[in-house]
Amino acid sequence: MPVMGPIALHGGGEFLPGDERFLDALLAVTAESAQARAQGGTWEGVRIAIVPAAAGRGSPDRVAAMAAGAFEERARVCGHLVRIGVARVVDAASADDPDIAEVIESADLAYLPGGDPDLVPGLLASTGAGRALAALHRRGAVIAGASAGAMGLADWSWTSEGGIRGLGFVHGLIVVPHYDDVRRMAWQTGLEKVAPPGLGYLGLDERTGVIAVNGGWQVAGEGAAYWFQPGSTFPIIARHGDRLELPD
Repeated sequence: MPVMGPIALHGGGEFLPGDERFLDALLAVTAESAQARAQGGTWEGVRIAIVPAAAGRGSPDRVAAMAAGAFEERARVCGHLVRIGVARVVDAASADDPDIAEVIESADLAYLPGGDPDLVPGLLASTGAGRALAALHRRGAVIAGASAGAMGLADWSWTSEGGIRGLGFVHGLIVVPHYDDVRRMAWQTGLEKVAPPGLGYLGLDERTGVIAVNGGWQVAGEGAAYWFQPGSTFPIIARHGDRLELPD
């Protein structure tokens, strides 16, 4: 049986000041995972692939450069050796480029920043890049998504025009990013009109996320995570260092 790697879900505002707690926790989990898979072999540092698919209609190169700078800075502070590549998946051609797929599949961490929610499953489902992401996950490496990137990792995601099928790396929940702003709106009523039944809602403040480690989900960041179990209108609230019991 393959060993599925850790998943990290982030509420957005990624790489901005205040995101250090989450980035440090993510790097620590990735380094531990990568070293365990190395099994005494040559250690060349954590390989990170930035996958700016959700920013394909905007500024993917700027997003990727911002991500690389943030990871390099936190790696320097925390004493990690990192090697960063960009898997520039921005359209149908690049999503099936074998060289780009290799950047993803060989990484210890694939990070999907935010952007347009429809582009993550649109570009990564049933393409070479998507298959590389699944292969990375099967060999125990880490997949992280922020905002639209996090939304697309679940079975079901949503856009301003309605619901769409996600990539299915996370089951039983819908990710609601930017929750520090969204919670002031009637978001749940709107989602429940279009979402499949039986799903819970995971609200994540900006610069805050959850990381699946040791059979549970660890919260990391300056804000909070809000878990609405299926059918519940009142969340379980967790903050940095707390654990959440979410669906497997």
